[in-house]
Order: sequence, then structure tokens, then C-alpha cells
Amino acid sequence: MSDLVTPLTGTIIAAHGRHYLADVDGEKLQCVTRGKKTNVAVGDVVHLKRTSADQAVIEKIAERTTLLYRSDQYKSKLLAANISRLFIVVATEPGFTDDLVSRALVACEAAGIEAHLILNKLDVADLLPRARERVAPYAALGYPVHEVSATGQPEQTVATLAPLLEGHSSIFIGQSGMGKSSMINLLVPDADIAVREISAALDTGKHTTTFTRLYRLPGADGKTSTIIDSPGFQEFGLYHLTEGMLERAFVEFKPYLGGCKYYNCRHLAEPQCAVLDAVADGKIARMRHELYAQLLHESAQTLY
Repeated sequence: MSDLVTPLTGTIIAAHGRHYLADVDGEKLQCVTRGKKTNVAVGDVVHLKRTSADQAVIEKIAERTTLLYRSDQYKSKLLAANISRLFIVVATEPGFTDDLVSRALVACEAAGIEAHLILNKLDVADLLPRARERVAPYAALGYPVHEVSATGQPEQTVATLAPLLEGHSSIFIGQSGMGKSSMINLLVPDADIAVREISAALDTGKHTTTFTRLYRLPGADGKTSTIIDSPGFQEFGLYHLTEGMLERAFVEFKPYLGGCKYYNCRHLAEPQCAVLDAVADGKIARMRHELYAQLLHESAQTLY
């Protein structure tokens, strides 16, 4: 009985609805929150109270270093906590959307998370030049782009990505079909086995791709490394970001902030706006400024 009252600390390694799986020194415990709260994210360090041999209640969430989430007009969805790097996976095929990539980059800047792009499927040679052309603007903004072929060159893919993950808590995101799962399987030994175990523990049956999960990577020099795999999604709402957060989350705006005639300039249609002048001069991509305007509009629609 004493084991049931001993406070425990664990890391949330999977989430499905209001059900969570925590890793407590290698032991997996099924967890729920008290009441109807669902403010727990994969990657959270949590304080638990055991309720049975393999179950516990989440009593408290430890302070987070970072929190990545997306939101629409009505609610927000937590993606991951305590991560230091985010990898956006795009590919030569199928086509990826610039809107999702740019929104993910904005989310990273707002959350203080380092962002990288991975261009997968280099072996689709005829589509490679166009894909490189499309990721070039992000590289020009300072975001690293790593080229791999997860199925065509698996060993080189691991050699490229493994050093980037070492010592970091990372998350992979991307649209379905970009090859994210293929990369996870290369980087995480026995990933498929882990997915089945997590799925069984969360009672998600065959819906193994609908939940976010965290894996511990075999690290060198004793460094702790984790990687979070998220379900593929097509949209990345940022309704929770305020005007001030948004203007600072576009890295190319930074040299011009404070240079506008009006101190409360929104950089939309105001006269003598340094940001708009930079757009007109080609120093800021019009596509990115249009996204900024769209995000400002969305942030004004929030209902929660």
C-alpha cells in the first residue's frame, strides 16, 4: 500500500484523448487527469499519484521550458512540451503547402524553439529542382534545410539526422505522405514495437497513427535525446498569438520593427511603415507578409 501513496515523477510519452501514458524510470503507467482538464502534452514532466499497479492520476505538471500548440477559433491543441528543436518534414512528392511550413516556423519563433526543415525523397530526381526552389526562401531566412532520402538512402539519412537530434528534445511534424514515419523507423530502433505497446496501453486498437508519442533515442556520451512523432496534419492554426507576438515571430520583420512612423503600426496599410516598404522593395517576401495579415485577422476571431 505504501507504493500507492509514494509521489512519482514521470514523462508523458503518449496522449490519446484524455488518456496518457507516462514513463516513470522505465515503468509505463496509464494516466488520467483530475476532472476534465486536458492541459497535458507529450513531453510534459508530471507528478503522479499511483492508483493501481499500472495506473496513476496526474497531480501536477512541472514547469515547462517550451510549449508548442496550435489553435483554431474555438480551442487549442497541445502538440508537445519541453522541446528544443522542431523538424518540418517536406518532400519532393506529394506537394507540400507553404502555408503549413510558414505557420510552423512562426509557432517556433513564438515558442522559442529552434526550427529546421527536412527535404525528403531526393531520389525523385525530376521533382527535386522545384522542391529545392520552394524551400530556398526558408533557407534564406536562416532556417537550416537538410536533404535526405529515407527509403533510397537510409544510412545517409541516419548519418544526417542523428547528430541533429543528439542532446535535444525534438518533434517531427509534417503533412501526411512526406515520409515522417519512415524517418522515425530509421532513427528509433524497434519503433513499431513501441507503437504497438503504446497503442495497447492506451487502448487505441489499430489507430496507431492518431496519437502523438515520444521515443528515447540511444545517445552517445550519456546525452539524453528524445524524439516526438506527431500525426500528419494539414492545418496549423495560430489563433492564440497576439499582434505583438506575431510581428516578432516573423524573423525578417525584426530589422524594421521600430522604424515605422506610428508606434502602434500594424504593418497592414499604414503610411510610412518600414515593414511595408521592405515588402515593396522585395526585402520581405509578399507571401510571408500576406500570411502575417491572415494571422492577424485570425487572432481577432478567437472565441476561447
